[in-house]
Amino acid sequence: MDQARFYKKVDVVDEESTEAGIQYTLSKFGAIHICINCAGMGAAIRTINKSGPYPLDTFKFVVDLNLVGTFNVLRLAAFEMQKNQPLTKDSERGVIINTASVAGYDGQTGQAAYSASKAGVMGMTLPIARDLAPFGIRINTICPGYFATELMKYAPSEMINGLVAHTQFPHRAGEPLEFAKLAIHIIENSYINGEVIRLDAALRMPAK
Repeated sequence: MDQARFYKKVDVVDEESTEAGIQYTLSKFGAIHICINCAGMGAAIRTINKSGPYPLDTFKFVVDLNLVGTFNVLRLAAFEMQKNQPLTKDSERGVIINTASVAGYDGQTGQAAYSASKAGVMGMTLPIARDLAPFGIRINTICPGYFATELMKYAPSEMINGLVAHTQFPHRAGEPLEFAKLAIHIIENSYINGEVIRLDAALRMPAK
């Protein structure tokens, strides 16, 4: 059996589109045991500037995608997970991993929407862990620093160099495999629950 399938397109802020993706997964694999949310984007706009205030529609779009979209996917996945047969001696039925950002802690100038959305993802981790505990479902959040992803290739070199300059050790960008390794550890270690974990080489972002 194939180990991976691609569903044509899922809009995480759209309930019907996301539900269709969930049902497709169930039809191909029979159950959902792991949900990893990575969809997101940012918008570097200051709260006010010479041309006017931050466009409200843009702020709402970023929050909808990063925060509401994350919640939309996990709530639908969790509903299916609770139907699973217990997999461990603790009666675990599923694991959810959300992706936030170090910007949720120390957002830079122009990151109001991005930081607010990622802080929201961090902030809902514990209450959701408490909501899902009776069903044997765990949830944790990873907060990456600067990672060498395909999306970041389009970022200005000045911004990239600035982020790398503020890492401590290792003094470099994170590799996607390192994110994957942490996700695997969270999945395999049943005692990690309700946690927000920084993965950033001790990066602390400056104001700019």
